[in-house]
Amino acid sequence: MAMIGLFGVFIAFIFFLIYQCFFLCKKSHNLLSLKNWPFLGMLPGMLFNIPRIFDWLSEVHEANDMTFAFKGPWFSGTDMLFTVDPRNINHMLNSNFAKSKGPEFKKIFDILGDGIVTADMELWEDLRKSGHALFHHQNFLKLSVSSTTSKLKDDLVPFLDKAAEENIVIDLQDVFKRLMFDTASILMTGYDQMSLSYEIPGYEFGEAADFSEEAIFYRHLKPVILWRLQNLIGVGVESKIKTASEFFNSMFAKIISTRRKEEKSGGKKEPGIDAVTYYMNVDTTKYKLLKPGNDTFIRDVVLSLLLAGRDTTSSALTWFFWLLSKHPHVMTKIRQEIHTNFDPTDLEKLVYLHAALLESMRLYPPVPFNHKSPSKSDVLPSGHRVEAESKIVICIYALGRMRSVWGEDASEFKPERWISENGGLKREPSSKYLVFNAGPRTCLGKHLALLQMKMVAMEIIQKYDFKVVEGQKIEPVPSIILRMKHGLKVTVKPPKEKSTAPAGEQNPSNLFGDVDLISSLPDKMLHHILSFVPTKVAITTSVLSKRWRHVWCKTPYLSFPHLKSSLVFAKP
Repeated sequence: MAMIGLFGVFIAFIFFLIYQCFFLCKKSHNLLSLKNWPFLGMLPGMLFNIPRIFDWLSEVHEANDMTFAFKGPWFSGTDMLFTVDPRNINHMLNSNFAKSKGPEFKKIFDILGDGIVTADMELWEDLRKSGHALFHHQNFLKLSVSSTTSKLKDDLVPFLDKAAEENIVIDLQDVFKRLMFDTASILMTGYDQMSLSYEIPGYEFGEAADFSEEAIFYRHLKPVILWRLQNLIGVGVESKIKTASEFFNSMFAKIISTRRKEEKSGGKKEPGIDAVTYYMNVDTTKYKLLKPGNDTFIRDVVLSLLLAGRDTTSSALTWFFWLLSKHPHVMTKIRQEIHTNFDPTDLEKLVYLHAALLESMRLYPPVPFNHKSPSKSDVLPSGHRVEAESKIVICIYALGRMRSVWGEDASEFKPERWISENGGLKREPSSKYLVFNAGPRTCLGKHLALLQMKMVAMEIIQKYDFKVVEGQKIEPVPSIILRMKHGLKVTVKPPKEKSTAPAGEQNPSNLFGDVDLISSLPDKMLHHILSFVPTKVAITTSVLSKRWRHVWCKTPYLSFPHLKSSLVFAKP
């Protein structure tokens, strides 16, 4: 009885201490947010700032010369070194790169199993090399472009047209998550999940992914023994990650089983164009540690790729369009660039659009922080000593806001900072711009993601105006993916200005309306017309097959009054 009484007094004392810490933090959270309390360490200050955790971390980094040591509760194993110093980042990710992320990382991200995100050492090398081969596979690249194009044409455009016609409010973040889930699913599993439609069907994958990512965020702040106990008995956010894991296992069991049956029956005619098929047939003489016959291994590898394809791109697009709503002059410039440099075969010409996407991700990186663990003791360039297997956190969100890194205007949205004097795109070192990671672990899908973002952005910017619903609170949810906590509610409508091209020129975005007109021309008449067109004139494409491609040049457009429309032609 005496022991129970002492235990009760101890618990009451702890709760009293926590209350006092929160009360003092509330009175002056900037002064006391990093106070190292007895027993509780700096945790109260961090918990008090959880609703604005990423902005708070930005402020703390700025006030502490970009690096600070966080002390967690005693004996909890949650001490961390936070840094956004580019010198430290380059040291850890490039010049002193270690193949291992450490055992702590794999524990926290256990839901991903042996996927490329958690893999270490030789297994990581095999996954990296095989992944590189997949992402550069000709059939995989073709599937990427064709699936994105068809999803835009068949699903996104009809959905937005309907929303504009009925003048209803939509959640743009949810739309992007569904769109990218469908396209990523085609690439990774070979199946279109068809989650984007006007009926907005429920889809378990989205909920499972979101819950898992939030739970993983909170694992960084808890002692391992605590969150593992919660997971075991199924309480708190850990109950959600357990449910999510069961869903992922069930989903991939069906997909992999079906694909194996298709392969045995010869139903799959084009091998290697989606990740599941690719890893089922991967060359084990080249990649010795991969396990094509193990369903759990296939699940781990493909789930990591599917989550990355869905979450990062949808996050980037959501924050991008929100920033455009806050900076209409940037939207105007992008529209003007599309109208004058439109070329689906070479989207690199859209320099300002590319710059705006990079600038958006600088301020709102899809993955807001990175977790590292040194394999041996080391001293960072900043002078901070780190012990083997200690926890180092790089807050990418804070890095993009450091005035000492990006200048006094670091908090401003300025795509121009990415454009050089000659009008080209500026390149920044990855230790300064860590959105796509750095060094040997640089994102495999970087170029694919940028291509998809440009395709989606062009489609929407050309065809629609949108207005963010007033009064909604825009804030990120504490998660390993930078999502908006309440979504992004908008209304859409066709753009007010049909063209911003110079007088006398045809707006290329309107050319698509002339498909039937041009296609109806007899072959001889079409070739006769084209024979008078100068060689370098822009060509609007495979007319006879109705599959449109527009290659832009500066040559003046040709007008054919008898066709009652200004058409653009060029020689094949």
